[in-house]
Amino acid sequence: MTSTPTAESVITPEFVARLAERASEAEQLRRLPDATITELTESGFTELLTPARYGGRQAPFPAILDPVRRMAHGCTSSAWTIGFLTLHNWMLALFGEQAQQEAFADRPFLAPAPLAPTGRGLPVDGGIRLSGRWSWATGVMHGNWIIVAALCGPDTALYPALALLPMSDVTVADVWHTDGMRATGSNDAIATDVFVPEHRLVNVLDIYSGTAPGAGLHDSATYRWPMVPALALLAAMPALGSAERVTEIYAQRLGERVLPYEGVMQKDKPIAQAHLAEAQVRLRALRSLLAETVGQIETIVAGGDTVDRPVRAQARLAAAHIVAESRAVIAQLLGAGGASIHFLSSPLQRFKRDVDVLAGHVVFDYDTSRELAGALALGMKIPRTSMI
Repeated sequence: MTSTPTAESVITPEFVARLAERASEAEQLRRLPDATITELTESGFTELLTPARYGGRQAPFPAILDPVRRMAHGCTSSAWTIGFLTLHNWMLALFGEQAQQEAFADRPFLAPAPLAPTGRGLPVDGGIRLSGRWSWATGVMHGNWIIVAALCGPDTALYPALALLPMSDVTVADVWHTDGMRATGSNDAIATDVFVPEHRLVNVLDIYSGTAPGAGLHDSATYRWPMVPALALLAAMPALGSAERVTEIYAQRLGERVLPYEGVMQKDKPIAQAHLAEAQVRLRALRSLLAETVGQIETIVAGGDTVDRPVRAQARLAAAHIVAESRAVIAQLLGAGGASIHFLSSPLQRFKRDVDVLAGHVVFDYDTSRELAGALALGMKIPRTSMI
């Protein structure tokens, strides 16, 4: 009997090394190279969180986090894109059964999912007519389906929903000309008066709380995770992995770099040693925070309970803190790394640019994350649509 491959056996050090080898090409292409997509789909990694009834591995949700963190040691942008293409299989599993049957039949399911509700769904018989333009559609250059957010219903009773569409229903606008995260190919997607049947809609508020239709369809706590903590913690992994790799490279450079005009090895400078030790202990603290946050939510969903809003807010805050600290570690080490790190041949400058752009994701807004977590800790009310 053949055992099911684990995430660890698929995302090998060799796989990560090949991501690093293709990082410059991916940046120039402004999308993942074909070789990466081929290797990814052949590995089956994107089906890590796909329900077993549709041929997936139905792994516990946290199983996605460590592989994506390790992939970032090779390429931040590739890790981000692969992580979200995998996460969106989990997101599809939150829809109703008919929608899942349709989309999972088209495997591998590769779907961007821009979640800002910049679409409008007007009610018609059997569903909605959807129009809109969605930015930040990571992975859209490789998609066969797409999940978008829209305000649906009549003007007097609007509700936020996710809509599932085949990629043939949208057009892609080439707008992704950025100074970082270039390989994510996060172009805009546009839909004009597209019919979306009712069964391919799901209420965002149900997904936020972990009570979406798919939560009860599959016999696994994986699908009871609330969406924003799942999204935020997954999205933080490329930043953490990047900071880890930058710290490793910095340590290697200390033993190789002779300081100009001083004529001494940088490793012999006490301040260089202190920078390294500080980075290492900050990363240890982040990994501990991650483990505690994930463990708390896993315990709740495994017990069949709903993850309350204060816990969800603390998870978003933890993710924002991980990204802010990872970015700070990278900035500190690069500040002590010398001018040569800014040559395009150096991976260090790419890690910094990628994490600088990554940190701009709305879910990592540190001020908002702290405000929401603090308000809920004090028992105050927040809007029902707050992103937690």
